Amino acid sequence: MPATNEQPNGSRVPEDGARERLVLTKKWAYLLLSKVFLPLSREELERELLVLFDAVRDTVRSEPFTTRSAHQAGVRLVELGCSADEALSSTVDVLGKGLLSWPGFQPAERFAERIVLGIGALACGVAAANRQRIFEQQEGMHLSLLKAVRDAKWHLAESEARFDEVAMSSASGIIITDVDGRLIRVNAAVVDMLGYSASELTGMVLFDIVHPNYAAVLRADYESVLDGTKTRVRQSQLLLCRNGDVARISLMASLLRGADDRPSQFVTVVEDGTELLLLRGELNRQALHDALTGLPNRQYFSTHIEATLRRADPAYGVTLFHLDLDGFGMICNGLGRWVGERLLVEVGRRLKSVVAGEKAMVAGFGGDEFGILVENSATTPSVATIVANINAALAKPVVGAGEGVAVSASIGVVHRPAEHMDAAELLRAADVTLRGVKANGRAQWSPYHAEQDERDRATYRLAAAMAGAWETGEIGLVYRPVARLADGRIDGVEALLRWQRPGRDPVPHGRCVELADMTGLVLPLGDWLLRGATRDARWWQQRFAGDVSLSVGVTAHQSSDADLVSRVVGALDESGLPPARLTLWLPVRAVSAPEVADNLRVLADVGVRTGLDDFGTAPAELAALVDLPVTSVRLAGGLVERAGDDADSPLSSALRAVSPLVHGAGATVVVNGVHTHAKAEWWRAAGADLAVGDAFGTARPADEMATVFDR
Repeated sequence: MPATNEQPNGSRVPEDGARERLVLTKKWAYLLLSKVFLPLSREELERELLVLFDAVRDTVRSEPFTTRSAHQAGVRLVELGCSADEALSSTVDVLGKGLLSWPGFQPAERFAERIVLGIGALACGVAAANRQRIFEQQEGMHLSLLKAVRDAKWHLAESEARFDEVAMSSASGIIITDVDGRLIRVNAAVVDMLGYSASELTGMVLFDIVHPNYAAVLRADYESVLDGTKTRVRQSQLLLCRNGDVARISLMASLLRGADDRPSQFVTVVEDGTELLLLRGELNRQALHDALTGLPNRQYFSTHIEATLRRADPAYGVTLFHLDLDGFGMICNGLGRWVGERLLVEVGRRLKSVVAGEKAMVAGFGGDEFGILVENSATTPSVATIVANINAALAKPVVGAGEGVAVSASIGVVHRPAEHMDAAELLRAADVTLRGVKANGRAQWSPYHAEQDERDRATYRLAAAMAGAWETGEIGLVYRPVARLADGRIDGVEALLRWQRPGRDPVPHGRCVELADMTGLVLPLGDWLLRGATRDARWWQQRFAGDVSLSVGVTAHQSSDADLVSRVVGALDESGLPPARLTLWLPVRAVSAPEVADNLRVLADVGVRTGLDDFGTAPAELAALVDLPVTSVRLAGGLVERAGDDADSPLSSALRAVSPLVHGAGATVVVNGVHTHAKAEWWRAAGADLAVGDAFGTARPADEMATVFDR
């Protein structure tokens, strides 16, 4: 039996609002998150709002009628953090429209009064909770102020006694003098440092126990503090001990003022300089060496490179090896961090043994990365030989956690760098080469290729400039027609990006998306594209009084975005474009991820049409077509271009079979990159439904596309 809902007149009508309930709460959550900050994820907020919506809905249909549940829902809304006026106005807007159109509350006129009372009770709950929260905050602040005043008075005498005790028992020497430098009090550390008793030091003048060569300097600095030129004194000094020795110390003196703000005393803190010198030397060593392996760190290594480049034999030059251990994270996670640390120490030792016969330095870059700089000579082995020796040395197992652990290394090599390369550029070149090696696999090495590096740097420069170009309006939206192959008529448009650089060729959509994906700009830029395209599509729809289908492609990164559904729903609400007029293309290689599949299903529930982009004939892709609620597939560009080249080839036969398979799953076939009428005819005969490409029109701005619709 279907679920029923009791009416105020006692009758019961069927209720089928599960989907409306889901869509309404998603929209409610989207509006709240866009206007107020909440310490909840989108999923957590949606679950809470489902409960609150049910409470208001139950209030409307309660018998006898009571608004208690709606009032408590308002209180809970404030507990969730929705106390701002914007949150309440968004809530009233969503619930008012949603309940009036709710399937169980029809006709709406019969339930209008109860709906208004229910929403009013929720608003009263919000107001009451806000009043209570403000009252509690004020009461707490009042009590805190009273306690602070009481504690301050209570601690005053105690803090004075504690200061006296701490100062006199401090390991640092403390000397209290009057403004003329006469010692009033010293602590035990000063007594131990100078060999005098406290009574002997009391009454002495500080400048009399300073080495004669430096007493005048200290006196001048004290006078500068007295006249306000300086705020405190910092010096390294020599103090005269009772036994005739000299104590090397560092001191810092500050001036104390009385209640009338007149100078009263100097407090001078003295540190034994001998220990400080030793400590400084140890800190310098630690600052230039890796704490775990004891190898020189990147800073020390960089300085060493600069010196080596200046003195290296120009006939042989230098060679820089940048190593990264393969699978090091797996070893640490599987066997324990201490095993990984032991392995790093052993790797450092073995690398030093590999180049022991050369003029070389091995450095630890932190983590599992190492650097080796070899100052080449006539007897230095070739790069390939050194790499082979490194791999052979690392292949010997290291026993840890009862297991024999061995690693391989990926290595980027810069051999005999160009003269213009300094240390920073040399390290960068080695790092870039290493990243390229790791992108192609593990346990490999590669020399530095200057030409490829320059191409990559040009790409990076372009990617870095993209955000500024978007801000200044160089990046805009263009649209290309989507045509029906059966008759060639326009069925809709696809929204694309175009970067129009002044004085240069425009950057097409595919390149724009690639660059944006590299920097993370693709999420905000994709959101901007979606909002602009839906507004244009709605404008065309109103201007020509007809439906306009809009297609928008998203990347794998966008497909897995937790806010993808909220972004799409927000763009549709803002523009007024019906969800059924939007088709969102998701890369077929990305839908195997659970979060992408979830996004796709929710988009379908909201009413947005979805498609699989770059579709082939792999079994996993065909399975996704069957398992997911998609309405269309767009074939991979490489397949489209090769179709029909050889009518009898196995590839052509396989492509002719694609359309029946897709149609059998209830989806349409779109082909991308149809640039000739001959290619269009081949795909029409193969059963494809829609196509995009130069054969049906090139991409153009929104106003120019309007003239196409007009024709």
